Amino acid sequence: MINETPDLQKREQAVDAFRRFLETIQTLRAPGGCPWDRDQTPLSMRRDLIEETFEAVDAISQEDAEHAKEELGDVLLNTMMISYMFEQENAFTIADSITELTDKLIRRHPHVWPQSEGKSEVKSAVSNAQEVLSQWDRIKENVEGRKTSSILDEVPEGFPPLLRAFKLQKKAAKKGFDWKDLGPVTEKVREELSEVEEARSSLEKLEKKEAEAFTLHAEEEQNKAQLHLEEEVGDLLFAVVNYARKLGVDPETALNRTNQKFYRRFTYVEQKMQENGIPMDNDHLKEEDHFWDEAKSKGM
Repeated sequence: MINETPDLQKREQAVDAFRRFLETIQTLRAPGGCPWDRDQTPLSMRRDLIEETFEAVDAISQEDAEHAKEELGDVLLNTMMISYMFEQENAFTIADSITELTDKLIRRHPHVWPQSEGKSEVKSAVSNAQEVLSQWDRIKENVEGRKTSSILDEVPEGFPPLLRAFKLQKKAAKKGFDWKDLGPVTEKVREELSEVEEARSSLEKLEKKEAEAFTLHAEEEQNKAQLHLEEEVGDLLFAVVNYARKLGVDPETALNRTNQKFYRRFTYVEQKMQENGIPMDNDHLKEEDHFWDEAKSKGM
């Protein structure tokens, strides 16, 4: 049951908890604090922030509130620790970051705060989430001056490739560059898979040809064929990401869950093979498959 009314007592508790949390971070980074925490920099903590975010997403996906509470706390720790590092460098303060975020939220929600800076982009009363997002984009472009030569430029180049593909497709869809239903997307995946198979077959023929009679020309052809195969696999992955998007599935989250599932099942196979004194190699795939199926039956 969601409580629609803000609880003032809980708000005060959150303020007190945040104050204690900030004091704890400041102590860890202070002279005489923790050597590990003092050695960290914003750059060194990038990976931790990404990993903790994925762990939080996984806990949320599992609908495990207790685990989500812990993991979201870890995300907050990384966010606040990095922010405090910038504060120590006199780049900006934690208060600066929070104030800028709050101002942005108010500016981009003129349907909630009618006198906010974003009021100039209110064309009509918003009635659904899509209209809110369209208004949000107009405020970014026309009020905040974030207009780019291409809408795709809004997607950072530093994003992991899978996430960037997903975001590029979402941005293009905002401009109407999108299939209306799932049918053509499904066909595109099949088409790209077929092209991967063709590229793989061509490469295998060239490898066989080179094995029979090595020439520099044959080696160049093989390298070109390998690059072509790589390109086709990339096209296939891009099409699969698009398929996931049309299904309403975040591919990053889906792949992360599959990675964790693979880890659980494979480590189970390792354990069982070791317990039974069976080496893990190509000669014992039947036993490995048996324990894999056993892990699946246990819901791992």
